[in-house]
Amino acid sequence: MKVLMLNGSRRDNGCTFTALGIVASSLEAEGIESEILNVGKDAFGGKLDEIVEEVHEKMKASDALVVGSPVYFAGPSAEIQAVLDRLFMTAEADLRLKPAAAICCARRAGTSASLDVLNKYFTYAEMPVVSSRYWNMAHGFTPADVLADEEGVQIMRVLGRNMAWVLKCIEAGKKSGVVLPAAEKKIFTNFIR
Repeated sequence: MKVLMLNGSRRDNGCTFTALGIVASSLEAEGIESEILNVGKDAFGGKLDEIVEEVHEKMKASDALVVGSPVYFAGPSAEIQAVLDRLFMTAEADLRLKPAAAICCARRAGTSASLDVLNKYFTYAEMPVVSSRYWNMAHGFTPADVLADEEGVQIMRVLGRNMAWVLKCIEAGKKSGVVLPAAEKKIFTNFIR
């Protein structure tokens, strides 16, 4: 089993990468492979379509998704939102019913609002949302600060274990004959007639 993790930060090895790394270590301890893909640095450098295609291809071979973002102006990075906007419009069938989680890192505040934005992508595509023991956030201005946030580190560690458990339950269900629910064609209605 494999979990694809998206780092929506402009910094390849910053706070968000550090938090995702904790989740990855926890997954590895449970026998689950993971890959962190840094998508934030190049999303606005003329490579957005290329990045989305790469993420889509990797999601076809992945069993779950973790999206990480720093908090900028009380919201997720514009880069991760651009990637997700395109991905969820083109790859919904390959995302459906795969477990997902969002994590956010902030110096101080805005994490709850950012998590709310990111989690809505998952519910749009019928992806089960995996949680931790608190909201999936870590705090710090530097990677060292994130590692010093004992509660944040625990949250990331527990998130990895919970994701591994959900994946193992899905695999056990499939092996015992539990069939995934059939997809229904979406109905789009207008609030104004």
